[in-house]
Formats: sequence, structure tokens, C-alpha cells
Amino acid sequence: MTHRRANPDEIQLRIDPIHADVDEEITGLRSQVRRLRNVAQEIEVEAKSQNAMLNQLDMTVMKAQAWLKNNVRRLNKSTIQSGSNHVVHVVCFALGFFFLVYFCLKFF
Repeated sequence: MTHRRANPDEIQLRIDPIHADVDEEITGLRSQVRRLRNVAQEIEVEAKSQNAMLNQLDMTVMKAQAWLKNNVRRLNKSTIQSGSNHVVHVVCFALGFFFLVYFCLKFF
């Protein structure tokens, strides 16, 4: 801010102390921006790393699901085959027992 004194040849320049440290403030802001940029880059690296881990985990889960589905299918097939054998055994036992009882009652 400038203002004139009584003498017209003299000009006094007075700088407000608040604005005196503008260069220092700019330098401070630059360093803060640099730190923020470094933090953002570290966050980006960490996000990429975690994304890669999630993709790997996703692949592992998909493989486990396929393995489980395959084993459940095998188990169902095995259960159906062995279950039908059990039914055949039960039916044969029942028929044999029925004929045994029938012949025992018929002859006695």
C-alpha cells in the first residue's frame, strides 16, 4: 500500500506483515502438495496390490467352487448308486421274508 507524505517527492512503501511471508507460504504449500502427491501415489500402489490380492482370492474361490461342485456331483451319483443297491437289498429281504412266512404258514 502506498501513501504520500507532506513532501510530494517522497513516497513511502509499507508492506502489510500478513503478506510479507507469501513466498514462505507458497514454499510451504508446495511441500504440502508434494507430500499429498506422495501419499496419493502410495495409496495407488497399495490399492493396486490389494486389487491383485482380491483377484487372486477370486480365482481361488472360483476353483474351490468348481472342485466342490464336482465332488457334490460325484457324491450324489455315488449315493444314488449305493442307495438303489440298498433299496434292492431291502426289497429282496422283504420278498424273502414274505415267502418264508408264507411257506411256514402254508406247511404248518
